Amino acid sequence: MEEVNFEEAMKKLEALAQELEKGDLDLDQSVQKFEEGMALAKKCNDILEKAEKRITILIQEEEGLKEENFVPQED
Repeated sequence: MEEVNFEEAMKKLEALAQELEKGDLDLDQSVQKFEEGMALAKKCNDILEKAEKRITILIQEEEGLKEENFVPQED
């Protein structure tokens, strides 16, 4: 999947949901759109988790607010 930011991913996810809600797609198209939507939802969740970790790092810094670059560990 191409690299997108949170806002772009949410817009694409909303568009997919609208397409699915219309009911104009055949089964194969619906499944494809659903899979695409699930991937976008995972991407949004990953972005939010990384943001939460960065915020936690900022809050826990004892010597005042010091931003550290968060490097996520690959699972």
